[in-house]
Amino acid sequence: MKDRFNVASGQMGENITTKGIDLLELPKDSLLYIGETAVIKVTGLRNPCAQIDQFKPGLMNAVLDRNLQGNLIRKAGIMSIVLESGEVHPGDQVRVQLPPFPHTPLERV
Repeated sequence: MKDRFNVASGQMGENITTKGIDLLELPKDSLLYIGETAVIKVTGLRNPCAQIDQFKPGLMNAVLDRNLQGNLIRKAGIMSIVLESGEVHPGDQVRVQLPPFPHTPLERV
């Protein structure tokens, strides 16, 4: 999407951009440890709204998809809450801690 729409980090309102973590596949209540002290708890899928097309026409279709069963797949990122604050810098390591089983798939919030 980044190449097709020339969207830079931060332009879609995200607070943190990650690389190498399949955020959309994380279960609800996963913890992300970022940098030395920050901890965030994953709460759900970000639900893109029609305003996204005002930013880049066609972007809404690019962040929505359907699986083989016809269910809507949201690819606009995740939502979370801050459990522990801290300074976060480009290049900081992000460590994922999954919640106890059974895992609950992310839903839109």
